[in-house]
Amino acid sequence: METLKKTCLYDKHLQLGAKMEEFAGYEMPIVYDSIKNEHLAVRNNVGMFDVSHMGEIIVKGTDALEFVEKIFTNKVQTLEDGQVAYGMMLYENGTVVDDLLVYRLNSEYFLLVVNASNVAKDYTWIVENSTDFDVLVQNVSDDYQEIAVQGPNAENVIAMALGIDLSQLRFFYFANYEYLQHHLIISRTGYTGEDGFEIYASAEAIREIWDKLMEHDVVPCGLGSRDTLRFEAALPLYGHEISQDITPLEAGLKFFVKLDTDIDFLGKQALIKQGDDLTRRVVGIELTEKSIPREGYEVYKDDQIIGYVTTGYLSISIEKPIAMAMINRPHTKKNTEVYVKVRNKMIPGFVRDKKFLEKKYNKTKGA
Repeated sequence: METLKKTCLYDKHLQLGAKMEEFAGYEMPIVYDSIKNEHLAVRNNVGMFDVSHMGEIIVKGTDALEFVEKIFTNKVQTLEDGQVAYGMMLYENGTVVDDLLVYRLNSEYFLLVVNASNVAKDYTWIVENSTDFDVLVQNVSDDYQEIAVQGPNAENVIAMALGIDLSQLRFFYFANYEYLQHHLIISRTGYTGEDGFEIYASAEAIREIWDKLMEHDVVPCGLGSRDTLRFEAALPLYGHEISQDITPLEAGLKFFVKLDTDIDFLGKQALIKQGDDLTRRVVGIELTEKSIPREGYEVYKDDQIIGYVTTGYLSISIEKPIAMAMINRPHTKKNTEVYVKVRNKMIPGFVRDKKFLEKKYNKTKGA
């Protein structure tokens, strides 16, 4: 049996009584107090997550910009130094290798932050596609630990606890900071639909920052609430709304795929061919009875299976049973009546948009 990896905060999770489970080869905290309390702490105040299991891959060299443009669906050329972009890497058939954040340090140096479960696969795929470019690709995941501080009070708490002023850091930008002689990279990014920050640093620095934030009553949050939060914000999760079998267009992520540029990124031609002629699409579903539409449950229309739930919960914030689901056309129109099969019972519902909750990103800072 493979030994599970541990983040630098493992002992602190145990001290806090976290329920630990395997995730992406790591032993990670799923919940401390309750998923509901942790979820609401982020929505209403501030919470923090250990996300040190995420993968970090550096691409640097004279062809770094050209290469990242080749493997990434979003615009890179127009990024400023210190700016972040969200997008995907695609196979030639247009399905998703992974979704990721690209941090541009300069035109010859990029940091790619990828999903924990895909680090090895992503690294191999990136290296295999780099042979015609003058770049060095390095998996530096073990050199970075990361915590996410999320919620409407995140900026204030970081200022009070760490003495770091992030008021001028713009949405989807990052900068270098010092804390007790430790070097930090902090970006105004997150996976919750709230204002917040992601902090990358050494293990020693992350441990000290965690303790200091705990002193200021920041609520520790597990991966359970991370999932409920990202779901309410309709943010995709690899293996659910996107995968090696799903294209960005089917997932409703066209905004992050720049088909209108002259950059011929991998998978672009397949997406152009697919165009708007989709046979299926990820949509929102709301049930009219209080029954939870869980991942994998079948969706029906007139006794015919028309799709499946990709993620579903009894929403903590809006207190409704909602889901994201992959549905066959022509059943993707809003207000289409459907049924979800829950424990052999057909539960009525309807198709709705995925805007379950207003995202509360702070896009005004530093502008």
